[in-house]
Parts: sequence; structure tokens; C-alpha cells
Amino acid sequence: MTTAAPPFDWRKMALPVYLPTLLFAIGEGAIIPIIPIVADGLGATLAIAGLIAAMIMLGHLIGDIPSGWLVSRIGERPAMIGAALVAIVGLGIATLSPNPVVLGLGILIVGIATAVFALARHAFMTTFVPQPYRARALSTLGGTFRLGYFIGPFLAAGVIALTGSTSAVFLIHIVGCVGAAAVLLLLRDPAATFGAGRAAHHAPTPGEAFVAEEVRGLFRTIWESRQILTRLGTGAALIGALRASRAVILPLWAVSIGISDTRTAIIIGIAGGIDFALFYVSGQVMDRFGRLWAAVPSMVGLGAGHLVLAGSGALPGNVVWFIAVAMFLALANGLGSGILMTLGADLADKRNPAPFLGAWRFTGDIGGAAASLVIAAATAAFSLAVASSVMGVLGLLGAGVLLRYVPRFVPRERR
Repeated sequence: MTTAAPPFDWRKMALPVYLPTLLFAIGEGAIIPIIPIVADGLGATLAIAGLIAAMIMLGHLIGDIPSGWLVSRIGERPAMIGAALVAIVGLGIATLSPNPVVLGLGILIVGIATAVFALARHAFMTTFVPQPYRARALSTLGGTFRLGYFIGPFLAAGVIALTGSTSAVFLIHIVGCVGAAAVLLLLRDPAATFGAGRAAHHAPTPGEAFVAEEVRGLFRTIWESRQILTRLGTGAALIGALRASRAVILPLWAVSIGISDTRTAIIIGIAGGIDFALFYVSGQVMDRFGRLWAAVPSMVGLGAGHLVLAGSGALPGNVVWFIAVAMFLALANGLGSGILMTLGADLADKRNPAPFLGAWRFTGDIGGAAASLVIAAATAAFSLAVASSVMGVLGLLGAGVLLRYVPRFVPRERR
């Protein structure tokens, strides 16, 4: 008779699982707010700066195509180490870029590497974290990214103040990637640590989980999962769209109203602190009351925040409204911390989750990439306020889609 599995030990996850993620996220959090500012300094228009900022999400989308296959083939740790090294290459190109085109290429490479890094960590959590703890563990993972996005902008502001160069901020991400790779190389592979306990209770081993006899391609997985991905996946795409929009539109708005690069980084960093503070609350809500109670309020808040930002241009005190909306959007985003990873983990094949998680992440990143391109196009054709309005309406539509399909595809487990 199979004995019950031992209690899940959170302490074993801190260094090998969360620390590399934190180091990588600090670097990413440092560069995201300054990408449009660097582009503006290289002579890009507001719309072109938005397009360059969109390259990181377009890179995520491209990186999603091979990421599930890659993680299934070589395992989580080698994939993350390789992704960190590729990101360093892209960051080097961005640091030395002489024009917006080269900057966009470097950011695109960073986005591709980030997709592989994030998918590898998500696949590990899905395989080795028991179901009763999953939303909290994945929300903590999301919170680790958010902690990085909180710390990173403050480091960026410090580097800009010390060097007088916004391009120097890319060096923060290079250091973060080097640190993440070093931790992964020096510490024991977490798959071996957690896999031993799971194997003893007849659970899937790391080899069974990550190296299937036949690894399905991304588009085959999308076709086989088309019912979920065309319905609940639409909600995931809209979540990705609103999150990407927030990351792109706030720095662009700051540029448009003349806020300095240092102040922009500080404001976005404070907003990141609010976002980070809610990650565990989101996990508790999802585990106790269901995924819907985190997803819908988050999307309503993100949609409303974009609409308020669009209308703030006609009101006095632009900077004050910008700060208020940035904080409100952070609050709304924090309420949904970990929701995409949790829904993906709920739906994935537990024996080999990476292919479906790649397809799920691809679906969300389609929304993110499309949103970033819509913002750039709407800004070029009309104005940044119109772009923000469009995204606000999409956020409210996304809340309706989630309300319709989350209870259908992710029912609560029987106690």
C-alpha cells in the first residue's frame, strides 16, 4: 500500500528555486521601465519607443515556440542556465546599441531568453509541488518576480544617478543573469532533491516528467488542447495583454508628460512594491475560494485603471494622476499574482507538463505581444490616450471571459 506523502518542505525551495528567479527578475525589473527612455534618447518617436518596448513581449512569444520542447529535452536547470547566457548576449547588444534598430534586436533576444527561463521554472513547480500547495507556491514564484520588479527600478535609478547614462542600467540585468547562472551551477539540482521524495511515493520522477518518449511540438499541443485554449485561453491572452500594456504604457506616459528617467524608475519601483506585497494574498484566495476570485477582480481593476489613465490627460496635475494610476494598476495586478501559472498548472498533464505549459504561456504571450503592438500602432495613428482606452475596454471584456470559462474548465476539487 502506498503511504501518504510527507508534508511539503518550503525551506528546501528558497535557495535553489526562488533565488535564481529573484536575481533574473531584478535585472528584468531594472530594464523594463527604461527601455522607452533609452529608445527616446536614441532619437525614436513615442510610437517607435513603444514598438521597441514591445520587442520584449514579442521575444517572449518567439521563445515560447521551442521552450516546452527544450525543457522536456534537457531539463529545467540546463535550460535556465542557457537562457541566462543568451540574455547576456542580448543585453550586451542593447548596451552598445547605436540606434533604435539595434536596441530593438537586443531587447528581442532578451525576451526570447526570458520565455525559456520562465517556462523552465514553471514546469518544475508544476511537477514537484503537491496540488494543495500549488497556488501558494506559484503565487510565491510570481511574488519573486514581483520582488525583482520592485528592487530593479530602484537599482536602475541609482545607476542612472551615478553614471548619468540610462544604457548603463542594462548592466544590472547582466549581473543578475550571471548570478542566476552561478547559483544554478553551484547548488544541487532541485529536481533531484524533490524528485527523490516524490519517487519514493510512486510519483513521477524528474526523468519521467521532463523527458517523454515522444516530445510533442508546440503547435501539435495547441491543436490537441484547442478547446481549452480557444476559450479559457482567450482569457489568458487578455490577462497577458493587460499586464504587458501596463509595463509598456506607464513608461511611455512618463516620457510623454516629461517625467525624468530617474523619477520614472522610482515611481514604477514603488508600484512594484505594492504589486509584490499582494502575491501571497492572491495565492491564499485562489487556494481557499477558487481561481475566479483572484482573476476577475484583477482584470476589472486593470481595465478601469487604463481607462482612468486615458482620461487623466485632460485633467490638471498630470504627474499626480500618473502616480495614482500607477499605484492602482499595481494593486490590481497584485490581486492576480500567479493566476496564469496556477491555471496552467491546473490544466497541464502532470506526467509531462512542459509541452502544455509552453502552449499555455504562448497563448498568454500572444496577448502580451499583440497588446504592445496595438499600443504602438494606436499611438502612431491617434494618441497614447486612445491606446490606453482600447486596452481598458479589453480588460473589462477579459473579466467577462474569465467569469464565463474559469468555473467550467477549472472546477474546485472535492475535499
